[in-house]
Amino acid sequence: MGDWRKTDWRAKPRVQMPDYTDTAALTAVEAQLAKYPPLVFAGESRRLKKHLGAAGRGEAFLLQGGDCAESFEQFSADGIRDTFKVMLQMAMVLTYGAKVPVIKVGRMAGQFAKPRSAPTETVNGVELPSYRGDIINELAFTPEARIPDPAKMLQAYTQAAATLNLIRAFSTGGYADVHQVHAWTLGFTEGRKAERYRELANRITDTLDFMSAAGVNRDTAHTLQSVEFYTSHEALLLEYEEALTRLDSTSGNWLAGSGHLIWIGDRTRQPDGAHVEFCRGVLNPIGLKCGPSMTPDDLKVLMARLNPNNEAGRLTLITRFGAGKVGEHLPRLVRAVQEEGANVVWVCDPMHGNTIKSSTGYKTRPFESVLREVREFFGVHASEGTVPGGVHFEMTGQDVTECTGGVHAVTDEDLSDRYHTACDPRLNASQSLELAFLVAEELTSLRNARQAREAG
Repeated sequence: MGDWRKTDWRAKPRVQMPDYTDTAALTAVEAQLAKYPPLVFAGESRRLKKHLGAAGRGEAFLLQGGDCAESFEQFSADGIRDTFKVMLQMAMVLTYGAKVPVIKVGRMAGQFAKPRSAPTETVNGVELPSYRGDIINELAFTPEARIPDPAKMLQAYTQAAATLNLIRAFSTGGYADVHQVHAWTLGFTEGRKAERYRELANRITDTLDFMSAAGVNRDTAHTLQSVEFYTSHEALLLEYEEALTRLDSTSGNWLAGSGHLIWIGDRTRQPDGAHVEFCRGVLNPIGLKCGPSMTPDDLKVLMARLNPNNEAGRLTLITRFGAGKVGEHLPRLVRAVQEEGANVVWVCDPMHGNTIKSSTGYKTRPFESVLREVREFFGVHASEGTVPGGVHFEMTGQDVTECTGGVHAVTDEDLSDRYHTACDPRLNASQSLELAFLVAEELTSLRNARQAREAG
């Protein structure tokens, strides 16, 4: 964009960002990051944008998932592998239900910063700055740990680069081969839904056997052995984002080199604010979180600002209302998009509107509330005749106990067993797969209804 510079956000009002006390150290870190290679490349982001354009038309479906906030301390190859593996499982289930390609986007390799509802928190009468993610400060409740440290951006970059390196190896090195479907069950072996999963796995195996007999095998069908996997995060810490922004020599446009897709949070979507200003100028696909306070006029202004050319796949609207509230808020936003004739991808985030405090004191999300919001999201789109383009989950491949309910019936009392999140509660592997089955059922119902209308 000819009228945009990557530094322009600095002249705009900023929220949810730290005030660094050591400006010399901050300047040095930004200069260092600016020398590093970008983590992603323009061609990858353009390809993702094309896929998202298809999702907006109902020709593909977006599965976006991963950590609420990536942790330096919990970083491990096993953790990356397990989350990647469960996303492959979910994508397989969704592909079967939707009968369209599933776009796989991880909240990975950059999801280090978190917006907070209050700038400080108080424990036992002591007030300290809030923890804002490992890229900014530390979780430990001490004055020293809560001081924003710009050097943490360098550690975040290193971890993101290592994560991307492993994901790319998994994606293309044979690990993602659909022939390995039976090896991907991750212990999801009990109960009625597990039986349904085994039946699905067997049907896919039968299909692969048929394809092999017909001459389509590993040697002739590379797409059966590899997947395209993209990364995303909230573009919250703009010093980090600016430092990794690069000029794409092919198009002459600017790329946010920190991730394939970046999004703007519900707390940072001010049309004249720093975050919207930064995101409007990069070529990446942009996500926009839409909460209950988003009005139709707000949305129209933001669509014009973030996607002035109405480019397909450029803007993904990620709704987050809470169970029981979707019918109140989503229809008016859907109609605003229709009035503008805007190209968007509608995505459901059923996590952030359903956070509660459990009877045992832990922050949690009831699985039934998550399911309900997903069903309501699909119901509104069915009523409005619009396309539900994807889902967005906070999840992990590890066997955590952070959200209650699900096939293994995590209770309030169970939360303390394996409550490992640094910030918000995540779905575990079995809960994630259960959700995938629900979404697949909704997609199948939509497809059947559409075919019936076309036949009639």
